[in-house]
Amino acid sequence: MPKHGKKFTEAKSKVEQRLHALPEAVQKIKEVKFAGFDETLELSVKLGVDPKHADQMVRGTVVLPHGTGRDKRVLVIAAGEKIKEAEEAGADFVGGAEMAAKIQEGWLDFDAVISTPDMMREVGKLGRVLGPRGMMPNPKTGTVTFEVAKAVKEIKAGKVEFRVDKTSIIHVPLGRMSFEDSKLVENTETLMAAVIRAKPAAAKGKYLETVYLASTMGPGVAVDPESLQPKVA
Repeated sequence: MPKHGKKFTEAKSKVEQRLHALPEAVQKIKEVKFAGFDETLELSVKLGVDPKHADQMVRGTVVLPHGTGRDKRVLVIAAGEKIKEAEEAGADFVGGAEMAAKIQEGWLDFDAVISTPDMMREVGKLGRVLGPRGMMPNPKTGTVTFEVAKAVKEIKAGKVEFRVDKTSIIHVPLGRMSFEDSKLVENTETLMAAVIRAKPAAAKGKYLETVYLASTMGPGVAVDPESLQPKVA
């Protein structure tokens, strides 16, 4: 196991090993953070699913109400009038097959990729490059679409993707630590509501097994999963 530094160990000693209500968890993370830069609040959720089975895969997208605090560089691969539409919507890079070729040559100065369906013949060749980076366009996440303006604006507004990994865990960034507590709480609630809505019918038993929040460099704080369930009127 990797050894943690003195600051991390000291910060961890201040975190009680118990479940916290969400607002309390955010407050505690801010209290113990020690890095000299504006860290990101990160969420890790262990789900009671087996992702080896297709009917238990959990994935989706959601627009965080307060964004992530990071201006994502968006690339749109399209043709014809859709190029102009993407440019007017605020895409950072726009082009056709030449963009796919540029990526194959090693260009990766972007954070998200949107493709129109008619360009997927070219974009499909980029799976080995974009797939491991979580940037491969996919209809399920709204990044393969003819509605390029909508897709660009959503990503710019703070759209994030969540997907369970092979260990049944979802990792998602929720905003900068410099955000007000209330904004981090609301971003977390919005993301968790989407994860809960994405629960597969085939999932049995406890769905939210563990929920942890942490700053980029700081220790994790356990959040009470029950406090994240939708409130019934």
